[in-house]
Amino acid sequence: MANCDVEGGCPSDYIAVAVSILAMIMLLIRSILPLAVHKVPRTKGSGFWLLIIQIVASFNLLLSIVISVKFVRFKKRNWWLSCYIWAVWFEGPLGFGLLMSCRIVQAYQLYHLFVKRHLPPISSFILLPVILLPWIAGAAFIHTRKPLNPRCHMRSQWTIPVVCLHILYVTAMVGITRALQHIEFRFHEFKDLLKGIIVSAFSVGIWVIAYILNEVHEDIPWLQVASRFLLLVTASILVLAFFSMSISQPLLSQMSLRRREPQEFDTMGQALGIPDSGLLRQGGHTPEIDLNEPLEKLLLNRRFRQSFMDFADSCLAGESANFYDEVHELGKIPVVDSVRRVYMARHIIEKYIDTGAAMEVNISHRTRQEILGTSDLAHLDLFNGAINELVQLMKMNLVKDYWSSMFFMKFKEESQTKSEDHELMEQVIGWDSSPRVSSVHAADDPFRQEHPSRGSGC
Repeated sequence: MANCDVEGGCPSDYIAVAVSILAMIMLLIRSILPLAVHKVPRTKGSGFWLLIIQIVASFNLLLSIVISVKFVRFKKRNWWLSCYIWAVWFEGPLGFGLLMSCRIVQAYQLYHLFVKRHLPPISSFILLPVILLPWIAGAAFIHTRKPLNPRCHMRSQWTIPVVCLHILYVTAMVGITRALQHIEFRFHEFKDLLKGIIVSAFSVGIWVIAYILNEVHEDIPWLQVASRFLLLVTASILVLAFFSMSISQPLLSQMSLRRREPQEFDTMGQALGIPDSGLLRQGGHTPEIDLNEPLEKLLLNRRFRQSFMDFADSCLAGESANFYDEVHELGKIPVVDSVRRVYMARHIIEKYIDTGAAMEVNISHRTRQEILGTSDLAHLDLFNGAINELVQLMKMNLVKDYWSSMFFMKFKEESQTKSEDHELMEQVIGWDSSPRVSSVHAADDPFRQEHPSRGSGC
């Protein structure tokens, strides 16, 4: 095909375009399939939006290379085919720069969470544009000077600064990753970052060589065809590999939206391996509780807490009870295991404390800010203030209705049955057992509330 090295449309060009389309299809499948099949929950935080931005940046990078390097023949040259739109802005700040900036933001978040052990001081929505500023400034400078020729190529003195900018962002990822190498992550975040560095360094290395050859040697037709083929294929591999490597916990899996563990988890406690997390023991004797105790002590009993949580959920007011349950799970993690405590604390903050969270709890502004501004996410008393406020709130709004609900009646029946079974077992074995109270009557209500004879309680 005559002049395809200049005008585009060589057979190798169409092969490269097909590879890029396949990469984008696989990327979209990886992002949509878990939401449709596995019902992965979507958070309202920066994790989800960083995912969307990565997809957009990947698409911009591939499309900009296709148009600016002339993979496809266009009969007419319209204004929207301008080299400065695609080769400068979409390929730079809105493509490669945005893709790498998202990865640096993710690494920055990990550094502050697990090394500094506090929430990042700068929001991702502010940090991302700041990291992207060198790309924006560089693109604006090139657009002003207009060094591109009709083939969207720059002279060698412009090529070197552009290449250095690409290498700078990979170097920044290397620097942050080195600061994280001593952390024993639960969900392989360090390995993902390391793989990201290896893939990006390899891809950027080949991409830079192909870019220089394509920009400098315009007079060699076969080199033009081969170099632009490498440009697009390498970029396709880069975006797909970056998206496939997650540095977020698999319970949410917002970066790659894929299941990383061999089994599925219903709670963060199970994902972190907290003993008996989210499970009620089917066998064995459950310690009996005195229903005359205050609510904060009753909630320490697993079966009572589960019954109370089910009741609160049925009343569409389960945030407080579920928050108490997850903070109780956090208390099972040893103080010395700061990494797992940070995982659990971050999960609780994202689910219950952040403004607009999925199950945002009703606590005072002062308490919320104390939690969000903590200097130690692994601190033992991090959520104590919120727990005290929410227990008082549950006493005022839920407890009276709970005693008259079918959930409490079912809990009493199950407790009485298990107590009788246990006493029978003790008699068979020959143990010396003392009398136990298995249930209470309405007159023994620990909050001295009258129980209606019927009704669900809500």
